[in-house]
Amino acid sequence: MKIAYLIVAYNNARHFPRLIRALDTPRSAFFVHIDKKYDISPYTAVRRDNVFFSRVRVPVYWGDFSTVEAILIVLREALESPENFERFVILSGSDYPVRSAESIERFFENHPDTEYMNLVPMPSKRLGKPLTRLTYYRPGPLTPPWLLFTAKALMKLHLWPQRNYRKVLGDMKPYGGSMFWALTRDASKYLVDFVDGRPDFFRFYKNTYCPDEMMLQTILANSPFVSKIRRNLTYADWSARGRSPEWISRKHLDLFKTTPRFAPDDPYGPGDILFARKFSEDADELVGALDRIIAEREALP
Repeated sequence: MKIAYLIVAYNNARHFPRLIRALDTPRSAFFVHIDKKYDISPYTAVRRDNVFFSRVRVPVYWGDFSTVEAILIVLREALESPENFERFVILSGSDYPVRSAESIERFFENHPDTEYMNLVPMPSKRLGKPLTRLTYYRPGPLTPPWLLFTAKALMKLHLWPQRNYRKVLGDMKPYGGSMFWALTRDASKYLVDFVDGRPDFFRFYKNTYCPDEMMLQTILANSPFVSKIRRNLTYADWSARGRSPEWISRKHLDLFKTTPRFAPDDPYGPGDILFARKFSEDADELVGALDRIIAEREALP
């Protein structure tokens, strides 16, 4: 199983070599987009024949369409590689595997046709995916602060102009989920071909809130691949209910040691855990402890 890991990173450079070492095998490669706002040199210090840094870089902003642009950049580069990768896995620069690279490859070999992507029909109050993410026109991140403040105030008062997403989606049902996924080559190519063939769809999502959690999800959920989609494989601790998940700490090690799967009552359903986020730059000892847990668990008969 040839795996292309698509890494979208920005400010966690010291963790980057750990992530590469953990997943590096003769059948894997890494296609990396580094946020244009950040110095790329700490990342390019990692020199391996199977690590490819994108020459096309965009400045990435939280909740903005630029995240989708970065994902599509590395996805296209991986699809164009002569290595003919069979599986494409999105990771951030603060992710880390909770299984060995060899175990992850065997997992995908045993599930060659399954697509892994979190999906929920919108609106979903439980998962915080309101239709306003589509209907409200979201100004870009470089919009003057006074205009952003005005826009947010008008949105809260329900006075901000709304858009009819049906003009673009037509009969397609809108879906939300999370940025992280692991897709087959066929599904990945389907996404790129859809985006290339629907510039109106691409333009519409440019001014939505967190399009990395909606656009590609909506495309696949309304595609022939929908029956093969299962929940994603990346663990994140959202217990604090903040804008970002909690940092992975020692309290999570017991979970990774004893619980290799998401529980049936998880909002996105049950499924295997292969990766976790977020790990800080100072997580050397934590990563070392996790590596020992992985080695001990996989050494058991």
